[in-house]
Amino acid sequence: MRRKAHVAIHVQNLEASLAFYRRLFGVEPAKVRPGYAKFDLEDPLLNFTLNEGGDVRGSISHFGIQVRSTEEVLAAKARLTEAGLKVREEMDTVCCYARQDKIWVTSPDGHEWEVFVVKGDADTCCEGSASTCCAVENVGAKDASSPCC
Repeated sequence: MRRKAHVAIHVQNLEASLAFYRRLFGVEPAKVRPGYAKFDLEDPLLNFTLNEGGDVRGSISHFGIQVRSTEEVLAAKARLTEAGLKVREEMDTVCCYARQDKIWVTSPDGHEWEVFVVKGDADTCCEGSASTCCAVENVGAKDASSPCC
């Protein structure tokens, strides 16, 4: 078995979250039990679980799925839009010291998810209007005078 990252998050409403994550990942969960669901993903390689109740935001800034090309970002945008999710687009933006093309969707609990490609390095953290991931409200305990991922 290949190594697989595991992420477990708290959600307020399991059914609403299941509807979102089915659309985001494009697959059915591997397991659903009262107050619990598991997505056992192969692409990206991830064991992702939902646990109903608890602190839904904690100190999470955002989640992301890195892809290989702008075409894959645009394909994800088309698929997610067709699945009924509201998609925000940030093309050719500088965020986290990299030039990127990306899209964003938000879960029912306010978890931000980006699908992005890194097109190259950048000398600055953020350029122009700050990217969603670099927004001060997503920085958590980091110094607000330097909002970056």
